[in-house]
Amino acid sequence: MKLGPLHLDGFLAAMLGAVALALLAPAVGRSDGPLQLGAVTALGIALVFLLHGANLAPDRLIAGMRNWRLHLFVQTCTFVLFPVIGAVLAVVLDGHIAPALLTGVFFLCVLPSTISSSVAFTAMAGGNVGAATFNATLSNFIGVLVTPLLVSHWLHAAGTALPVGPAILGVALQLLLPFALGQFLRPHLHAWLVRHKAALSRVDRGVIVLIVYSSFCDSAAAGLWSGQGWVTVLQALGLCLAILAGVLTATRIAARRLGFALEDEVVAVFCGSKKSVSSGIPMARLLFGSRPELGLIVLPALLYHQVQLLVCASLARRYARSGRGSGG
Repeated sequence: MKLGPLHLDGFLAAMLGAVALALLAPAVGRSDGPLQLGAVTALGIALVFLLHGANLAPDRLIAGMRNWRLHLFVQTCTFVLFPVIGAVLAVVLDGHIAPALLTGVFFLCVLPSTISSSVAFTAMAGGNVGAATFNATLSNFIGVLVTPLLVSHWLHAAGTALPVGPAILGVALQLLLPFALGQFLRPHLHAWLVRHKAALSRVDRGVIVLIVYSSFCDSAAAGLWSGQGWVTVLQALGLCLAILAGVLTATRIAARRLGFALEDEVVAVFCGSKKSVSSGIPMARLLFGSRPELGLIVLPALLYHQVQLLVCASLARRYARSGRGSGG
């Protein structure tokens, strides 16, 4: 994964372009519109997770399995600390920001960690790459069960029902099944995937952009954005910055007090603070369907993704310069 500014700017520009296009002509990209993007995005999500499965080397997972204290720490940050932050924000901000944005902030907080950037930043910082790979992958498996459960609880408290069983089954079928198929096909596909790595990374990001476009088309067509402005975007951005700063600080202090080796501290900080837009946007589509407010719900995840890349790239370079990480 490239981490240079041009790459980040290109992905951000594509998402901003998709949002602008959706706001200008929402009828074209609606889920049930002429492009039938509901079906297209479903196929794209399955393809992306098949490629993720085919790309992941099982031996890297096995190498990172041994440090159970580190794994417990990272998963606790992802699925306990973050949801608690989301719940506290829900109480504090209730009535002060749009309900759909509040749902989006909580949804962000219950997402699994991202795989690619967690591993890339850990490697850049000189951390324990095997442990990062294991933790990020484990987080995504746990998220298939925990994220729908927490979202269902949130919606139930808000007076909206989400059947837990079908939600978990839907996520498992569309995310885990293609991933497992990719692992099965890995011996046949791996060499081809390595040769076309750059092109395939564009497929991953292209599907995310397509889902963002379709989601914002649904929201714009329903008139949701007519009452929203830059204030809403700035509210979401401010919350994302505050959440990331708080979690980065907490994970770093806690990792040192627990006596983690320096390379494991890097894993704790980067894996424990990340949230996956690659898993999150497909999950949002599966859990919330084509609700008009979906564009607003996914906004915090989209903004957090950009913020975490920019901030953590700088932090990883600082770790590398200081020699705090020693590899692994």
